[in-house]
Amino acid sequence: MGRRSLRKVDPLLDLTSHLKTFEQLPRPWDATLLFGRQAPLEIEVGSGKGLFMRGAAAACPERDFLGIEIAAKYARFSAAMLTKRGLHNAIVVQADALRIFSELLPVAALQAVHIYFPDPWWKKRHKKRRVMRESFMRDVERTLLTNGTLHFWTDVEEYFHTTLGLIASCTGLNGPLEVVVRPAEHDMDYRTHFERRMRQINEPIYRAEFRKR
Repeated sequence: MGRRSLRKVDPLLDLTSHLKTFEQLPRPWDATLLFGRQAPLEIEVGSGKGLFMRGAAAACPERDFLGIEIAAKYARFSAAMLTKRGLHNAIVVQADALRIFSELLPVAALQAVHIYFPDPWWKKRHKKRRVMRESFMRDVERTLLTNGTLHFWTDVEEYFHTTLGLIASCTGLNGPLEVVVRPAEHDMDYRTHFERRMRQINEPIYRAEFRKR
């Protein structure tokens, strides 16, 4: 199921506080230079339209959230929504998440990593492009704090079980742990827009949480 078209972003909206590029990220890594404070940092890989980022940043003002989105138009849209809501503890970076994890993030930098409905790359010859790969799983484990969490959701059963096997074979993360699903309290009470669509048409979603020992 493809992504729906986006609303246009107001060209007069100043996105400089909420939208960054790979080149604008601090080197060496220092999240305080991005957010202006020291706080637990969580990263979402593939932030899409930014529903998770908006909800999490509003619900947990004591934490900082960095969304990574490779598609420029989605990164811009997500940043615009954060700007309109004045959520200063959330930033979107338009970049390749694999590069940020492998080249910039140090050991024990993150409280949590969120990966919701990544592209499954259906064709066998394309599966090597999946973000859930051995090198990335090792980077996730390296960058998580002790007791930090990895959240992985997908609507593709094969991708789910393949990833669980991969995590078990190449990391020491504890899991999969059960994820409790609660009823939505309002029309946008979902982690992502994709989860909303899947649940509204009663399609299965496979969820797992892992914790660093």
